[in-house]
Formats: sequence, C-alpha cells, structure tokens
Amino acid sequence: MTTATKPAPHHDNLTCYTDYRCRRPACVERYNVRNRERLQARRLGTYDRLIDAEPARRHILRLQHAGMSCAAVAVAAGLTTQSILEFVRPIPSQGRGRRQRTTPTTEAKILAVTLGDRTTGRIDATGTLRRVQALAALGWPTRHIAVHAGLQAANAHHLEGRARVYVATANAIAKTYDELRRKRPEKHGVTKSHAQRARNRAALAHWAPPKYWDDPDHPIDDAGFEPDYGVTRRQQIADDARWLMTVGGLNKEQVALRLRRSASYVNEALRDYPADDGQAAA
Repeated sequence: MTTATKPAPHHDNLTCYTDYRCRRPACVERYNVRNRERLQARRLGTYDRLIDAEPARRHILRLQHAGMSCAAVAVAAGLTTQSILEFVRPIPSQGRGRRQRTTPTTEAKILAVTLGDRTTGRIDATGTLRRVQALAALGWPTRHIAVHAGLQAANAHHLEGRARVYVATANAIAKTYDELRRKRPEKHGVTKSHAQRARNRAALAHWAPPKYWDDPDHPIDDAGFEPDYGVTRRQQIADDARWLMTVGGLNKEQVALRLRRSASYVNEALRDYPADDGQAAA
C-alpha cells in the first residue's frame, strides 16, 4: 500500500496534503494559507521554520560510525527512530529521498546527543521486542537473533518478557535488526525447519514484518502506538500463551508471568480463542 492509495490519518495539519495527496477543499486552503504565510515571512526575513538538515545528518552518521544505532540516537534525543532514519535513508513508500530540511528544535536535540548516551540506564523494551518479532516474521529464531546481537543464547527468550532493557541491549538488537532484515535466514546458519517454525510462530501471533514498521505512521519504538494486526490484544495473548506452552514447555502460571498477565486472564484468553486446525498443525 502506498501513500497514494491509503487514507490520510487526519485532516488537521499539512500532512494529509503533502504526504497523502489529499485534495479536500479545506485541506487545500490550509496548505495555501500556510504557503502564503511562509512566502510573506521570507520577504520580511523572519522565516525560520525549516533549516538545512545536513548538520544533523552528519552528526547522526558520525554517531553511527562510532557504533551508536539510530534507535539509540532517537532515545537520547527524545525523538522516534523513524524520524532519525529519515535523515539517513530514503523513504521509498512515500517516493522520497533523505530528509533535506528540519526544524531548529529537532536539529538541537540531535546535535545534543553524544556517545556517552549510548549505554546509560534502561529504556522501554517495546522497540526491542517488536524488532525481535519482526525478524521472526522473516524466519529468524530468537536464539539466532540473540547470538547475532552478542547476547547469551540461553537467555534469548527472556527478551520477550521484559518491560525494560538496558540501552546496550536495545542498541545491539536495533543494529542486528538492521543487519538481518535483508538477509534470508536459511542462507545464514538457520535450518529450513527452524526458519519455518519462526515464521509460523510469527504468523500465529500476528507479528508485523519489518516492512510494516518502515511506514512512518507505525513508530516501532513508540509504546503508545497500538499496531492494528487485525486481531484483538486478547487473541494475541492466547496465541503467545499457546506457543509458550507447546514449544517453550511452560505451564500456565509460568506463561502468565512471562506475558505479564494474571493466570485467570490467560485462561480466559485461551478459552475465548481456542486453537484452530492451522494452529494445531503448526
């Protein structure tokens, strides 16, 4: 789905016009008014809404070269990973190249990030978990992801039950995500059966692949963003619980603890969403 065919998320700013080609009269007028204001400000020499993005881009690239991931830069700057990626990568889904202009505020936040920010404290694990799940959708087992990230393989599945992770862990997973997302698991040490098992698990849990998270409207690190996978959260819990019991060998109490839900909630989810024939076969 492209920005030309999917519906605009809202009609209260310029995004619908500039990014989604919305041509509702009210939206066109809003754009024209803003454009007239911009031209007038330029004539008066007071326009400073956007500035050259090159200094911010160069700073991000220097941090990357020193080993800091875009995800870590985003966390340190208080921005989304997608907003940082827009400085260093094209956005094919929107027919755009890299960001050429930015706001003074965004530039200041990026330039304030230093290498000292890359390993401090713990952060929300949402982005880390979503990256692991997205790679699973491509056929990468969690164990292999952990090994590539330099983590202990024996503790790989513990990633899935964490609310917060060390910044170093988040950085390692983010870097691994960027490295593995364009590689076929079967050509890099994963057996066909293990790759298919990972894909089956991701399909049953309705985990989104990297392509889903490439969309600027789907911020992978934003814990407040609820992805629409076409299923309810309770069904996702049921699918995850069933997988942990059948493949992971955990009992319901252990599953409830891992999923951070009560045992009664897990039981109700399993009752409301029993395994279908396809799940049983997998």
